[in-house]
Amino acid sequence: MSHLLNASPHAPEAAGAPRWRWFAFASPRRFDPIARRLAPWFFAAALVFALAGLYVGFLVAPTDAQQGEVYRIIFIHVPAAWMSMFIYLVMAMYSALALVFHTRLSSTMASALAPTGAMFTAIALLTGALWGQPTWGTWWVWDARLTSELLLLFLYLGYMALEAAIDEPRRAERACAVLALVGSLNVPVIYFSVRWWNTLHQGASVSLTAAPSMAMTMLAGMLLMTLACWMYSIAVALVRVRCILRERGVVGG
Repeated sequence: MSHLLNASPHAPEAAGAPRWRWFAFASPRRFDPIARRLAPWFFAAALVFALAGLYVGFLVAPTDAQQGEVYRIIFIHVPAAWMSMFIYLVMAMYSALALVFHTRLSSTMASALAPTGAMFTAIALLTGALWGQPTWGTWWVWDARLTSELLLLFLYLGYMALEAAIDEPRRAERACAVLALVGSLNVPVIYFSVRWWNTLHQGASVSLTAAPSMAMTMLAGMLLMTLACWMYSIAVALVRVRCILRERGVVGG
């Protein structure tokens, strides 16, 4: 495996080798300059999408007939909630790659994503409380969707705490990978909780199997903010991976 990770892209390829060439990018020394070049572009894209999404969501989208102006918090709440689940699944994917192929860059990517995922989960919970108080008359209820999302925040925090508690990097990577994979079972619980149980939380307004139950300007603002969160997550992960690689002495400064 090591000769595949360090192979030159110009070297002759053995039979069957082309399908493994993507492993070359698991080499930290190859990944680092790519991350350095891409991070500013993702930060710029995040800023553009965020400005466009905030403009559409707060200035262009119409007032909701039932909730009034308070509904506009969904332009922050929904993208944050989506990203909280998506990032955890990506972490679980990288953790599986690390366990199967022993690529340390995969573990580093999972570690780099955890703080951003925790941040989006906290934002989703906070904005949900701000929306719930005028809508439900309470800041918090032990609703299935809210409780499982709170559990997701604990999983993120537990992942970071476990990583910090184990001094030996290899053991920490394996333990965190197992935690990420087991914790990923909570993501479908979050997503399907409004279908499986009788909850206060409203159902999905956007679905892959049905037309959106909102005005197109509302949907546009929500999707723009989601793209902004996505671009930001990639940019921060690239920067954080480069920092981790330097802390571990894998690449030079």
